[in-house]
Amino acid sequence: MDFSRDDVRKVAGLARLKVGDDELDRFAAELQAMIGYVQILNEVDTTNVLPMVHAVELQNVLRSDVLARSLDRTSALANAPRTDGIFFLVPAIIESD
Repeated sequence: MDFSRDDVRKVAGLARLKVGDDELDRFAAELQAMIGYVQILNEVDTTNVLPMVHAVELQNVLRSDVLARSLDRTSALANAPRTDGIFFLVPAIIESD
């Protein structure tokens, strides 16, 4: 499959990219090289290969959810720049009318 300048214009339009006339030939060649690489991959025998979600096995890296004591309110608020003794006080970011 060869890509024409019109094919590049169409792909660029679908991707909402501005492509200059001076770039059309270069992008057509680059698209052709990418499709050629995918065609090479399609020739690989994968009959005994199971489908997989990731190329490497992933494991959950989170710690176990174990019940533990947390900071008491006084310790949590100790280094806060502003508190009312119960909550952190922060500047308002939403203006009300």
